[in-house]
Amino acid sequence: MRILIVEDDREAAAYLVKALREAGHAPDHAADGLDGYALATENGYDVLIVDRMLPKLDGLSLIGGLREQKIETPVLILSALGQVDDRVKGLRAGGDDYLTKPYAFSELLARVEVLSRRKSPQAAETVYRVGDLVLDRLSHRVTRGGEEIDLQPREYRLLEYLMRHADQVVTRTMLLENVWDYHFDPQTNVIDVHVSRLRSKIDRNFEKTLLHTVRGAGYVIRDGAR
Repeated sequence: MRILIVEDDREAAAYLVKALREAGHAPDHAADGLDGYALATENGYDVLIVDRMLPKLDGLSLIGGLREQKIETPVLILSALGQVDDRVKGLRAGGDDYLTKPYAFSELLARVEVLSRRKSPQAAETVYRVGDLVLDRLSHRVTRGGEEIDLQPREYRLLEYLMRHADQVVTRTMLLENVWDYHFDPQTNVIDVHVSRLRSKIDRNFEKTLLHTVRGAGYVIRDGAR
């Protein structure tokens, strides 16, 4: 899932970005309220994690501005301000949940996953299917023909992105920006290596090949014969 973290403490933000990536998610980070507001209005995030005390635009004003723009992305407020009145203010400002620092990452992750399930019926699917390949975004479980497939976090993110765009050609640039968070081409074969590893896990020993290379264009996952 795509998650925006709006946090001015660089060390705290770096920890959270790393932990969410390891859990298979795609986090972005903004270091102040104005940048956070701009990213939240321009991109389709699944969940926002917002600190209250931010430079340039405080967290509650950020959330209120989003709600005025009819942007209903679920928001988890993450703050050292933990009194009852503080939590009430946060929820009344438009926050969907409130977690006080310091926190356990396992609890934060659980709360984020719950918020992602609260989204409107127009929200992204939680289960992707291509033929007999199934990816469950909530449990992070991947199976093919009922057989569970063990994927590394980056392989999971790659497969999730491909399945979200099933039957569409996905370019290297799209993968670099959305799976690796690169906004430049590092001129390495990192994508080819990961696609090859992923293909060996989801296609090997199965009658049909699902993951295809489109020469000169990119990759596509579809339910097609060899």
